[in-house]
Amino acid sequence: MKHLIIVNPTSGRGYAGESIPAIENSLKAQGVDFELIRTEGPWHAADIAEKAAREGYDVVVTASGDGTANEALNGLMRAHATGFSNTAMGIIPVGTGNDLAYGMGIKDDLDEACATLAKNKRKTVDIGLVKGGDYPEGRYFGNGVGIGFDAAVGFEAEKVTWTRGLLAYLVAAMQTVFLYYKSPTVDISYNDKTITQPSLMISIMNGQRMGGGFYMAPESCPDDGELDLCIASEASKLRIFQLINLFLKGTQASEPEISTGRTKKISVKAIKGTLPAHCDGETLCREGTELDIELIPQALDFITT
Repeated sequence: MKHLIIVNPTSGRGYAGESIPAIENSLKAQGVDFELIRTEGPWHAADIAEKAAREGYDVVVTASGDGTANEALNGLMRAHATGFSNTAMGIIPVGTGNDLAYGMGIKDDLDEACATLAKNKRKTVDIGLVKGGDYPEGRYFGNGVGIGFDAAVGFEAEKVTWTRGLLAYLVAAMQTVFLYYKSPTVDISYNDKTITQPSLMISIMNGQRMGGGFYMAPESCPDDGELDLCIASEASKLRIFQLINLFLKGTQASEPEISTGRTKKISVKAIKGTLPAHCDGETLCREGTELDIELIPQALDFITT
């Protein structure tokens, strides 16, 4: 089994780079045959992953956070589209949020993640594709797309350099409540119906959580053939604080502002205002007008527990 380990040294506020010796030692202890390469800039991980698939690597692994993992996933999906579909993906979660890893059943522990790679247990999962914003040709995602408040929180979290993980997103959420948010009025179309309303947030999930611990869709499963939706209507600042606490526990579904659903395709169009959006924590757009999202079932093998 040939493993290519892609490390983004800047992931997790530099924690990924600091972890390279521990990663190498843990993989060697588990008897994993691997090569390790460091990324050098945006989208480098995608190019590395695509090339690795074409060269016949069995597994491409990102030692990173969600952003680098998303890039590698895009590279693998590009390779799959041209017939190179035998390479699986794995993650060693050493980033800030690690939500994609969580959604794929990978524990947030370096040694356990390396042990999981050694066991080579595979699950074929669904992958999403979003078109619009800065990516009119499309960008693949494994965990989810966030539109509205949670995207704005993610943009603020990038500025929080003194901590990582859930705390960084909590700090950013507090800041965002006061710095931003005028909910856009949107058309949300799925399953032959359209909802028109001012929306605080629209989460379109293949995994369960975003922001390192906000459970947007706690019952979601990445191999069930559907996307899980969590749509929040406009809310006051005080109410946003109350909802944040519920999202941390995943108990928001019964609240009057929250609508849930499941679908294979969904479109979101701004009628008034614009759409800040991300996929797997990576910026899709800051002022988009329309996004189209669909699920590709059984698209990629993941190494999981």
